[in-house]
Amino acid sequence: MFSHVMIGTNDLDRAVTFYNATLGALGIPPGVIDRHRVFYRTPTGVFSVSLPINGQPATPANGGTIGFACTSPEQGDAWHAAGLAHGGTTCEDPPGVRDNGATKMYLAYLRDPDGNKICALKRM
Repeated sequence: MFSHVMIGTNDLDRAVTFYNATLGALGIPPGVIDRHRVFYRTPTGVFSVSLPINGQPATPANGGTIGFACTSPEQGDAWHAAGLAHGGTTCEDPPGVRDNGATKMYLAYLRDPDGNKICALKRM
């Protein structure tokens, strides 16, 4: 359904450091910088972080979350730890398995250094 997701940053170098670490924990290669953006390309889609081209400050989406697939709870924990070590902040409930009766999944939530809400998810 999606070809790519792009979010904004106010500090590209900081974003590259954060996303190289967190996405690296999921097995995704370091991003490729193209002028004012960084791209993380995978067989299933592209994630990008960009300085706003209109020159205005980047702001996080209120109510928005971007989810990254992980292969196991352990990989999700590594993703979360990498995010905390590189300027992210934890949000929502602590990382762990959620069981609502119909669905069981592992979830870990962070806010990146620009305040964007992201998560790692593994459907069990």
